[in-house]
Amino acid sequence: MRQQLRNSESVVQPATWRCGRFLFEPRKRPLVMGILNTTPDSFSDGGQFQSAKAALIHAEQMIESGVDIIDIGGESTRPGAEPIALQEELDRVMPVIELLRDCGVALSIDTYKSATMQAALNAGVDCVNDIWGLRQEGAIEVVANHPQCGIVLMHMQRDPQTMQFDPHYDDVIAQVSTFLMERANVLIHQGVSADRIALDPGFGFGKSLEHNLRMLSQFEHFSQLGFPVLAGISRKSMLGKLTGRESDDRLASSIAAVILAADRGARIVRVHDVPETIDALKLWEAVL
Repeated sequence: MRQQLRNSESVVQPATWRCGRFLFEPRKRPLVMGILNTTPDSFSDGGQFQSAKAALIHAEQMIESGVDIIDIGGESTRPGAEPIALQEELDRVMPVIELLRDCGVALSIDTYKSATMQAALNAGVDCVNDIWGLRQEGAIEVVANHPQCGIVLMHMQRDPQTMQFDPHYDDVIAQVSTFLMERANVLIHQGVSADRIALDPGFGFGKSLEHNLRMLSQFEHFSQLGFPVLAGISRKSMLGKLTGRESDDRLASSIAAVILAADRGARIVRVHDVPETIDALKLWEAVL
């Protein structure tokens, strides 16, 4: 058990992660990325922060709790979600970005559309978090032309409409790792510096419960790829399948998942419940 508790100290970790105006040192402790969905239909908090005023209040609460990054999304990517028009996404996220531009913490845009990335980066966002791993047309060019922005590359099998239709892997750890490294190398070959790149294995994005559990139990394999790795498990359906609880009643299992991932080398955790997560990580840090 003692050896297992020290997994996070033995994996390969970069010294810094460049994220726009911020230079993080992810080896010190996992960064907390707070979720701010301005959508009517996200799987857990859809409709709660649709108005700019509600989004601002929630962001201020996260900032007061000590969040490192606020991840702003305007389009739901839950299983079965339909894509929305570009202008609708911009109308949802841009007013919030402008309100938070000088809030003192890093801002991330959760999008796969290159035009949304461009508008958000021009408005002062520090990071692009893309479920498609920058595979959509024009996405690589956008981040390459913003030489300071952070980048989170995520793995997803198929697309949000079909990703949960009987997902299959011969070896989920190996295949996800290969995909992430291939995407990182594409960026590096395009002149993007490696210290801007973080990886996300994509819990729940084209994975069964068995796949998700294997990725969590062997998360250290992703942490050995040489980039900061993000764990996004907060309130996800895998936790509901295990506990029988609805999405807004998965705090305990979400916290447990964060600690398990951090212990296996996660350097960024993307969560709905910021103050509770930070409290749990403080105890984890103290024990280590």
